Amino acid sequence: MLPWLPERPVRFPPVSTALADPGGLLAAGGELSPAWLLAAYRHGIFPWYNAGQPILWWSPDPRMVLFPEEVRVRRSLAKRLRNGGFRVTADSAFEAVVAACAAPRRHQPETWITAEMQAAYARLHDLGAAHSVEVWQDAQLVGGLYGIALGPVFFGESMFSRVPDASKVALVALARTMAAEGGRLIDCQMHTAHLASLGARDIAREEFIGYLEQWLSEMPETTRVEEVCALLAPAWTFARLDAAR
Repeated sequence: MLPWLPERPVRFPPVSTALADPGGLLAAGGELSPAWLLAAYRHGIFPWYNAGQPILWWSPDPRMVLFPEEVRVRRSLAKRLRNGGFRVTADSAFEAVVAACAAPRRHQPETWITAEMQAAYARLHDLGAAHSVEVWQDAQLVGGLYGIALGPVFFGESMFSRVPDASKVALVALARTMAAEGGRLIDCQMHTAHLASLGARDIAREEFIGYLEQWLSEMPETTRVEEVCALLAPAWTFARLDAAR
């Protein structure tokens, strides 16, 4: 039976108990407060559910990740990076990026990024834990991504493109900045061909959790969320994303 989490205390079951079918489903319940979300990411867990469902928490095995130094830029994408007229920024339009990621897409009329989810990540953005990467053409927002940054790890949540390759431009800029400044890992959560084409690969959940335990060991289990965000502010800076392009 799937464990049901009360609102207090903030505590997850071991990720090793996640279901095999559906793969990685760990628990339901809890809440989308900063304390719950930070604890989830610290332990390799993320929320993913549709409107009308309870909050569902996942920790899939295997886990798709991108090591920043392994980002792959094929010839056609390199040409787009040089000649596409893109400008990359960070944290200049967080809510617009999340809203664009939540917008209906072809073959996907419904979104899991509900109004409740958008509000939850906006709170984390205000606390300095959630960040966005924006891609612009002229004054138009044409692509981007958002996620959670803790120490040297960026936990990607979603990305979008309004013109070809715009989300790839955002991810390449993020990866190059992290590689240059000490970032260690981009969590991509679930396997997609789109991410694999950029160098992301699957690793065992146990290996992924090992990285988190190594790199986020300073994160206390119980403290004020503001203190957690300050303690694990990323050592690399989003301010240099444009230069990394």
